Amino acid sequence: MTEISQTVQLPSHESAIALAGIRDENLKFLSHHTGANLVLRGRELQIYGKEKPVKRAIQVVLSLQPYWQEAKTISCPDLMTAFQAIDTGQTEEYKNLQQSVLAKTRRGEIIRAKTFRQRQYIKAVQTHDITFCIGPAGTGKTFLAAVLAVQALLNNQCERLILTRPAVEAGEKLGFLPGDLQQKVNPFLRPLYDALNEFIEPQRIPILIERGEIEIAPLAYMRGRTLSNAFIIIDEAQNTTPAQLKMVLTRLGLGSKMVVTGDITQTDLPRHQDSGLVIATKILKSVEGIAFCQFFQVDVVRHPLVQKIVEAYEKFDV
Repeated sequence: MTEISQTVQLPSHESAIALAGIRDENLKFLSHHTGANLVLRGRELQIYGKEKPVKRAIQVVLSLQPYWQEAKTISCPDLMTAFQAIDTGQTEEYKNLQQSVLAKTRRGEIIRAKTFRQRQYIKAVQTHDITFCIGPAGTGKTFLAAVLAVQALLNNQCERLILTRPAVEAGEKLGFLPGDLQQKVNPFLRPLYDALNEFIEPQRIPILIERGEIEIAPLAYMRGRTLSNAFIIIDEAQNTTPAQLKMVLTRLGLGSKMVVTGDITQTDLPRHQDSGLVIATKILKSVEGIAFCQFFQVDVVRHPLVQKIVEAYEKFDV
């Protein structure tokens, strides 16, 4: 087969850095997944090799133009989604995905869906009163739910935001931690605080908590309540018992949304105890009005090593 060479001229050094990635990781990824050779010299990207691999690499690079043209960081999930769009004939859908802005952080950073499954998750939350999202660490389950919840609160689409998770951790119990209830639960709910801090000034969060507009509490504190006009996030739901999850699901009141997230491969319950999340997916899968979303290791949007760690554990079947 004839070898060919093509060149892509990038508009700026910042664009070149965005496309290449840290230590040229994106170029190495493209080379590995296409079989073409990619060499960046200044603002000039040369792609050479066999005709078919080169054309495929060019196609992916050009599909990412909306990102590198504006010097936006390109991640591994962006590359994976570009390949998926090309291989499945979803190039137009991918363009829409690139243009869709979910929110902006208080520092002006754009938050958008990075994968097709993330976009499906966002749409499911927007169109359903209860949404389950199951998947490995780093796929954006909690973060995206928190983004949508904060937007709903700030846009007066709900009166309060309730963040809860079961107080179950490996070898630790709340009673062993120092301080009052809020100080005890903070370590368990830190991921939710981290998401809130992206959109609300940290000094404002205690004021909203004091007013009752944001409530952060262990799952047990939901018992006996009716949660109306609220956006409720139940995080780490794989660590609920079937009775606990049934209890909190039936707290849903009028005008409320509920998002249930968890990773069924990381359950900290005793070995003999069934996970409420696993049982709920079996019982509720055909109930109209409830959405179920599933993420996989290809949807991991944290550090590239996280995806490799998840994949390695899946292969080892721990």
